[in-house]
Amino acid sequence: MPTRTFATGHDPGANNRAGLPGNGGPTEPMCGIAGAVWTEQRLAVDAPTLQSMVGQLRHRGPDDEGHYRCDRTEVLSAQDVRGVALGHRRLAVIDVEGSREPMANEDETVWLVFNGEIYNYRTLRGRLEASGHSLCSEGDAETVLHLYEDEGLQFLQHLVGMFALALWDARRQQLILARDRLGQKPLVYRQEPGRLLFASELKSILAVPGVPREVDPGSLDEYLTLQYVPHPNTIFRGIRKLPPAHCAIYRREELQLRRYWTPDWNRETVSTAGEAAEMLRLELQRAVALRMQSDVPLGAFLSGGVDSSIIVALMQQVSQAPVKTFSIGFPFADYDETPYARHVAQYLGTDHQELRVEPQSVDMLPKLVWHYDEPFADSSALPTYYLARMTREHVTVALSGDGGDELFGGYSRYQAVRLASLIDRLPGPLRRLAAAALWQRIPARQVQKGLVRRLKRFSEALALPPDRRYGEWISIFGPARRAALYRDDFLASLPDSDPLDFLRTGFLAASRRDFLTRTLCTDLQTYLPCDLMTKVDIASMAHGLECRQPMLDHRVVELAIALPLTMKIRGRRGKWILRQAFGDLVPRAAFARPKMGFGVPIDHWFRDELHGFSREVLLDRDALARTYFQPAEIQRLLDEHLRGVFDHAYRLWALLVLELWMRQWLSPVARPE
Repeated sequence: MPTRTFATGHDPGANNRAGLPGNGGPTEPMCGIAGAVWTEQRLAVDAPTLQSMVGQLRHRGPDDEGHYRCDRTEVLSAQDVRGVALGHRRLAVIDVEGSREPMANEDETVWLVFNGEIYNYRTLRGRLEASGHSLCSEGDAETVLHLYEDEGLQFLQHLVGMFALALWDARRQQLILARDRLGQKPLVYRQEPGRLLFASELKSILAVPGVPREVDPGSLDEYLTLQYVPHPNTIFRGIRKLPPAHCAIYRREELQLRRYWTPDWNRETVSTAGEAAEMLRLELQRAVALRMQSDVPLGAFLSGGVDSSIIVALMQQVSQAPVKTFSIGFPFADYDETPYARHVAQYLGTDHQELRVEPQSVDMLPKLVWHYDEPFADSSALPTYYLARMTREHVTVALSGDGGDELFGGYSRYQAVRLASLIDRLPGPLRRLAAAALWQRIPARQVQKGLVRRLKRFSEALALPPDRRYGEWISIFGPARRAALYRDDFLASLPDSDPLDFLRTGFLAASRRDFLTRTLCTDLQTYLPCDLMTKVDIASMAHGLECRQPMLDHRVVELAIALPLTMKIRGRRGKWILRQAFGDLVPRAAFARPKMGFGVPIDHWFRDELHGFSREVLLDRDALARTYFQPAEIQRLLDEHLRGVFDHAYRLWALLVLELWMRQWLSPVARPE
């Protein structure tokens, strides 16, 4: 018999303070989802197991919990679903009773658990009511439910937002999983004979008894190459990520994946700069206004750079009060953006908060490892975690400028791609001569940092094909370094594939564009969802903070993709079209300031506060990484970094995160003598 339960431990009125008077807005901003369907009764997810799965997601929705289970008792054929379990965690905002999940349609034949925001839900609501639906809540989730009833799988085409969802259709005996177009919200699943498990985070699936925790060798190889495990893989064998812009249909023990959104990566618009700037301004204004719908306190991250400054300026245009803005600073000038953010905040008249912190990396690393579930070596996760924690003390929702670099050519590495493309046009002998001349200009010294290190990597890769060259530039461990690091038995266990194949699919999608545009498109399909969106979602949701990215509205993305390269990068600067479209809204300094990564000084840390800790962890005789790596090679990396021979900071960070992850998430394994 179906059962539906809820538990709550929060006074919803405590968070119902209007950030913008009278907006009204989506009611499910902070959520975690989990569940299962099974065809074999021995694999049933019972009520305590479902509660454990959902309990692992408490941080994503700390105020409310809902469960739905149905065990079918009638005589069934071998492939029919015998049971379904759906679980949901939620932060109560408004419409607490009416929008509780799991949520069902009128006759309880379709059930939904939903994580994210549908920004156009009011328009969809009017359409549904006009077609005869009677909605009993004021939230966005119910519109998804009834839209599926009307449109079937086409319902995804009508959603403007970020989301991960699961729909159980009892009539068709099928489970539908779906993830938003740009991969802003996560969704993982495990398919096994007789059962499908799914959840917002890996830790939820690991809460199911009997789920193995076996490291996938190919995924570990990808992690050390890219600093993340790319979709559809996870670090665990047998657990997968649903890729962005995909839905999955599970029916009669078969799982079918379908892509529901594919922009035309090869289309290039023919328009004047003025027309393009006007279209971009209108689309981004609309995207910002939609994402300001909220009945809870709302603000924005502000770094003082181009993207976040534009977002805050557009917010300030429509806000009835000063926008609350937040930035974080560090006691190293090269990593401190607070002076830039402060200048923009004063110019725009925001209610600005900043926090200067001395990151305690040794203390924070175990917390990050727990929240990220699988090895994740982007060190900027640390300041993002601090920023989210500080921001959540003041607001519940924060807008950010994420996506601007990939869409409009903001990363400094794109200049290297551009220069290499120019060198590629030279005849072979001249190209080799240019590479040799560049190499000779590099100081013949061993210190590998800053400009010297970048120039060496640039010149070394000039002989490679362009897509391979780019992969080498952004790799943490290149092929030679991985081969030196790996034990022979682990090396033999690797699949016959290249981790950089993940990037090549992006390059192929935009095969008719110039190579630099293809590079931007590749980063948008790979680095953005697998690194940036993972980092922001996990760090913000760790504190119950919802982060919204207006530049990743799919209509803004489609417009930006179609712009020619000349409207993005001119001379040595990117984001040219943003200056044309928004130059009157933000101070000139926001466009003139140097590009700074949102990072922490890990190169200094591994010679100072992390030096002893990293040696103790990585060279421990009982280190789990000894199953895979040569201890002598790890010691060499530590020694070279300490002496200043090479800057191995990012490699050491990746190894340290991996070892701490193994200690926290893996069962004991046999270790080499």
